Amino acid sequence: MTLRRCKLSKKLQLKLLESFVLEATARSVADLHGIQANTAALFYRKIRGVIAGRLEAEGAPFTGEVEVDESYFGGRRKGKRGRGSAGKVPVFGLLKRGGKVYALPVPDARRKTLMPIIRSKIRPDSIVYTDCFTPYDALDVSEFRHVRINHSELFADGKNHINGIENFWNQAKRVLRKYNGIPKA
Repeated sequence: MTLRRCKLSKKLQLKLLESFVLEATARSVADLHGIQANTAALFYRKIRGVIAGRLEAEGAPFTGEVEVDESYFGGRRKGKRGRGSAGKVPVFGLLKRGGKVYALPVPDARRKTLMPIIRSKIRPDSIVYTDCFTPYDALDVSEFRHVRINHSELFADGKNHINGIENFWNQAKRVLRKYNGIPKA
């Protein structure tokens, strides 16, 4: 997806891009600039596509200290949280400490789904911090140095924590809340 084929004026494209960066919703931007809400939503989708394409092309593996975790987004059922909640989309994430985050929706949070992603995105001999979720057991016998954090005993111990990726999930959910989430696709 490129923005070149967009039929909006350059000036309006810049205003929409500025609004996107400021996290204004497509509907409010459409009202502000006198354009159709669908036009603003399509422009936002194209911007997200360009960003995703650039990030995927960059794709250099993470090295050093990497935090790994999964979170669950969406769903309509109130009350039940986490892995057991119905209708939620699992999202898997990797955070290079002091660096970038890589997150993607996954069909499930099983070992056979997560390990290929970990192996493709993290260089061997890196230190991988995880919680005690059982799919991460394979990291104990892999080419990575695995540090497991048991949240029921201790949430953080010096450098042994996954607070960075947990903070990322919190911020992502806060930003998406004002958009009423995102579609599963």
